[in-house]
Amino acid sequence: MAPGKRCCMLHCTVSSHNSKGEKLEHGIRFFRIPKVKSHEGPKVEDVTKRRRRAWISAIRRTNITFERSSSAMRVCSQHFHSGKPSYEMMETDPDWAPSLLLGHSEMKTTDTGRHGRQKNRAATKQLLQEATEAVMIDNGEAEGGDVHAEDDSHHEEMEDGENTRLREEVTQLEQERDMMRGEINRLLEENRELKKKLASREIVEESFQGDNEKVRFYTGLPSYATLLVLLNYLSPHLPQGRLLSPFQLLIVVFMRLRLKLPVLHIAYLFGIHRTTIASGFKDTLSVMYTQMTPFVPWPGRECLRACMPHQFVETFGNKVAVIIDCFEIFIERPSNLYAKAATFSNYKHNNTIKHLIGITPNGQISFISKGWGGRTTDRHITEECGFLDKLLPGDLVLADRGFDIKESVGLMCAEVKIPAFTRGKCQMEARSIEETRKLAHLRIHVERVIGNLGGKYSIITDTIPIDMLLPCEGEDVTFLDKIVFVCCALTNMSPSVVNP
Repeated sequence: MAPGKRCCMLHCTVSSHNSKGEKLEHGIRFFRIPKVKSHEGPKVEDVTKRRRRAWISAIRRTNITFERSSSAMRVCSQHFHSGKPSYEMMETDPDWAPSLLLGHSEMKTTDTGRHGRQKNRAATKQLLQEATEAVMIDNGEAEGGDVHAEDDSHHEEMEDGENTRLREEVTQLEQERDMMRGEINRLLEENRELKKKLASREIVEESFQGDNEKVRFYTGLPSYATLLVLLNYLSPHLPQGRLLSPFQLLIVVFMRLRLKLPVLHIAYLFGIHRTTIASGFKDTLSVMYTQMTPFVPWPGRECLRACMPHQFVETFGNKVAVIIDCFEIFIERPSNLYAKAATFSNYKHNNTIKHLIGITPNGQISFISKGWGGRTTDRHITEECGFLDKLLPGDLVLADRGFDIKESVGLMCAEVKIPAFTRGKCQMEARSIEETRKLAHLRIHVERVIGNLGGKYSIITDTIPIDMLLPCEGEDVTFLDKIVFVCCALTNMSPSVVNP
């Protein structure tokens, strides 16, 4: 059977149960000694600390260690004026601590306290007011109308004085209100300015709006309008429900492609974990690779002829379909001997991945192959990457000397033009020299496009880690192939380096 509650006040014998353990129905309640609240601010802690000391002082039991047993100590409702303790913050209330039947000589009185004085003043004022009203009524009945007139006059004077005082108070309150409104407006304006500064530092869509220079720095695209078109095109397909918005995911991709920023650095910029940035980059780039296929189109013959630069027309007529070349990307040295031999480039004297690129006469990228080991010849890549399937009968291909593809191109009823060789000859003919000069002058555009590609998206000029060369899950392309294709598609969104 649970023990009953007993009052710990000196000489108080009130208990909730009798000696037999039966609960007594006397309507008396029991209250614990209040604790110090140290987690609600210094003011509350100070008040509750004083209140606990006041309770312990009122109990005055030297044989009790309150530090250990106070959680079980109780004080009954007989020791409070209202039958219960008051709110802890009302220090002037007589029931802030036990004050009745304390059992020792030092007993608190309520009349000497602030609360008692306040009550006395209120009661006295009420009695005076009632007595005054009663006297005024008696005098009015005894003296007649003159007294009433004097009383009314006196009341009017009092009302006028009271009204004047109230008007002054209202005027003062209105002035204070106007001052507070001015302060509120100042704080609101300051808040708006701080929000603008914060937004300009955050990497959000609003911070790029109208700032074409910032767009060019971060993305390589010519303007904010171009970036917005790309965002609207990709948004339905981008990953949703992440910590980053679709715009921020796109900017993360641009930061990696254009600025070569490490994943950890981007994570610090956005204030999120590096794994979130890494997965967001891979997922977003894969979406861009899939959705931006139309951005690297192979144009039809009529389209080529309609926008053929006059330099090509003067030299080769309107037959030029594509200018091709290969560019190489440095990679980490593989540990596998076969992979190391297959990727070693005699031209770059390093391990590389080689891509075949084709551009139209007006400088747009129209073809980009998958990556091949740096040891692979240009001819082998051209014949195996699917480029020849794009050619139509009568097309003219401009290439460098390393592209010995006349036979394979001839099988497609097309033609290839490469600079003349001097091998086995003492001197080239004047006609061959002139043709080679004109060809080199036009073929140099593909070199300019490759340079522009690397200048805009410097990730392809960096040394690529080996893990980017592994085939993507369920696909026959590597992650580097996706990067190169997306860079080419984004380059096509900028003005061409070839003058029309």
